[in-house]
Amino acid sequence: MKKQPERPVLITDAARSQDDQLRGRQIRYVTMMSVRAGCLILGGILISAEVPLLPIWLSLCALGMVLLPWMAVLIANDRPPKTKAERAADAAAREDVRRALEQPREEPDYITIDSEVVDEARGRTD
Repeated sequence: MKKQPERPVLITDAARSQDDQLRGRQIRYVTMMSVRAGCLILGGILISAEVPLLPIWLSLCALGMVLLPWMAVLIANDRPPKTKAERAADAAAREDVRRALEQPREEPDYITIDSEVVDEARGRTD
């Protein structure tokens, strides 16, 4: 009789699907680009309203319009953090590659084999 595992496998521990991850990143990207557009609109309103300390406000809006696209791209290209098992597998693979590339430390012993010349016609009968 087949022995059942003691604990059932939980599907809630499964990682999010690639489509779900992509959708989440797209939503964050669009949100940040909307904030960038808001900075542009706010800058236009501030100029037309001639508010006090206008250069400071415009500098903050310009800074937001420059930094937000950079941060949005970084966030959009981000992936979920690796699990401990994934990090351990990566470390093991790097160690295997390092050992494979490592040069041998001592000179190997070469073996010389003496040989005889064999006549090709030896097996023929004329």
